[in-house]
Amino acid sequence: MNERLRLLTANLANGRADARAFAELVETLAPDAVAVQELSPEQAEALAQVLPHGALAPARDHTGMGVALRHPGAIRRVPLPYRDAHVAEVAVGAPEPVELVNVHLLAPHARPPWWTLRVRRGQVRGLEAYLDATPRRHRVVLGDLNATALWPAYRRLAARLADGAVEAARHNGHRVQPTWGPGARTPRLLRIDHVLVSGLSVEGFRVVAIRGSDHSAVVADVSVAAPPAP
Repeated sequence: MNERLRLLTANLANGRADARAFAELVETLAPDAVAVQELSPEQAEALAQVLPHGALAPARDHTGMGVALRHPGAIRRVPLPYRDAHVAEVAVGAPEPVELVNVHLLAPHARPPWWTLRVRRGQVRGLEAYLDATPRRHRVVLGDLNATALWPAYRRLAARLADGAVEAARHNGHRVQPTWGPGARTPRLLRIDHVLVSGLSVEGFRVVAIRGSDHSAVVADVSVAAPPAP
């Protein structure tokens, strides 16, 4: 197995993203694993034709999620309020697999506000409890966190794992890019889609447009090799 992995995470706008165009994008980028949020049945069918392994659980109510894999890998769920996390184990050249945790936190503007706050807190606490109870040498938490770097949800997770965008920017001299805008054709304004890593070196990181979605895809190339000396 290769010791490098290409990962992609994408919010598909509850079915509004063009299913065929997204599948073609995945085919072009050739990731080893794709974490998807707001996945519809049509999008799941198109994605499965490109990456046949993993587990996809589409829906039409913003809860559709899953992880598509190039090669077979173990998949399970971690119970969280409103939307479970989807966990995949991906084999690499290292003795231990890389764990991918696909997360979609509830948007902070959902109504009513008291329910939203309770669910978001429960999701973050549930994820933290899972991370504490199941330590891994190589781990990635990725997905739509609905949180910029200023928000408590991001800060709590970034205290445990390194921000892949920031790590890549530091090593390659690139600026971090926003991933979300108010519409499919509007400029991206906020960085709320993230790839957070532990025990991995981030060798490449980019943001790629998705036709029909208000989110851009995030593509990260990671390695189990020890990061270079500063």
